[in-house]
Amino acid sequence: MAGWSCLVTGAGGFLGQRIVHLLAEEKELQEIRALDKAFRPELLEEFSINLSFVPIPNSLLLAPLSFWSAKQEISGLTWTPPLPLGLSPIRTRACVELQSKTKLTMVEGDILDEQCLKRACQGTSVVIHTASVIDVMNVIHRETIMNVNLKGTQLLLEACAQASVPIFIYTSTIEVAGPNSYRDIIQNAHEEEHLESTWSAPYPYSKKLAEKAVLAANGWALKNGGTLHTCALRPMYIYGEGSIFLYNYIYKALRNNGILTHHSKFSIVNPVYVGNVAWAHILALRALQDPKKAPSVQGQFYYISDDTPHQSYDDLNYNLSKEWGLSLDSRMSLPISLEYWLAFLLEIVSFLLSPIYKYQPPFNRHMVTLSNSIFTFSYKKAQRDLGYKPLFSWEEAKQKTTEWVGSLVKQHKETLKTKTH
Repeated sequence: MAGWSCLVTGAGGFLGQRIVHLLAEEKELQEIRALDKAFRPELLEEFSINLSFVPIPNSLLLAPLSFWSAKQEISGLTWTPPLPLGLSPIRTRACVELQSKTKLTMVEGDILDEQCLKRACQGTSVVIHTASVIDVMNVIHRETIMNVNLKGTQLLLEACAQASVPIFIYTSTIEVAGPNSYRDIIQNAHEEEHLESTWSAPYPYSKKLAEKAVLAANGWALKNGGTLHTCALRPMYIYGEGSIFLYNYIYKALRNNGILTHHSKFSIVNPVYVGNVAWAHILALRALQDPKKAPSVQGQFYYISDDTPHQSYDDLNYNLSKEWGLSLDSRMSLPISLEYWLAFLLEIVSFLLSPIYKYQPPFNRHMVTLSNSIFTFSYKKAQRDLGYKPLFSWEEAKQKTTEWVGSLVKQHKETLKTKTH
């Protein structure tokens, strides 16, 4: 595909920025459009340093793309609510160019704004849709999660059809497949087993419906007479440098004298390194561009794991942090069955209090199940159809993540020193 371009949604996120880095190495790629609600200044600097970007004038942009500056805080997460088009300031972010002549356009916009999506998709050859709201604790309002994860995906698909974008790759999640019960044992499962989550919790439910919408859109007629081809990737729990889940877990331990809490010691899972998930997206893109491979990939979903050892979430966190003196809590934990029914009681209390008070339970049944299930998957189908092979070994992934954890420990110690002086 000569002279092609790619739009990445959620490009400023944990996974999205890795995909941008790998895309920059793709042949004949003319432009990467990186769309997110906001970009951290340090990310712009990182792109500039690591990708050898140099600024080019805004006047060279094909067309200005809008972004909304109005923001609101939702449970500690910043997102950008949509505004009427007439109120939207037309502004552009940094547009930079690789030494290989690949242009990177940073676009701040909202996934729920149709006009923004139409402009972002105009003239684009591929869309990689990673943007979503992740919430396993039911902290964020259900409507917000459903809107961003489901409606946003539907709007983006429609924008692709109007802009005649032929390839759409969706970042799904393992949670669309379950686990539905901590009693079930699912080991080395594959796509042909057709596992499906039965949870009504907004995150797995919205992602499940969004994935169905993406796969159902395969074969849509495009405005220019072409055909839309789609696929979805279902990564396992993603770890690596910059993981907000790992970050919170480590800092909680540091505030607890270096003791890692154990809420997931009964689980057996196969986590996946973020760099390997990003690589799988690149291979899916290449496969859908390849006339020989594309027919077997179109309309399909793929489990994405790697060679990280099967282990509990607790053991993963310990293995990534023990070098820095962190240790697992040696105290006994509640039996899973008791913890599950306690979660159920807390959910009832939360529901009964909801008319007068918003009570947020410390855990829920979905979280207990997710954290304590035997739930592992094979990546053989991705290997067969996409040519997927992990780009990073477990040892490499462990080393990179452990070094990052070490930087968090160092930062925490420096903060304590500052407070004591």
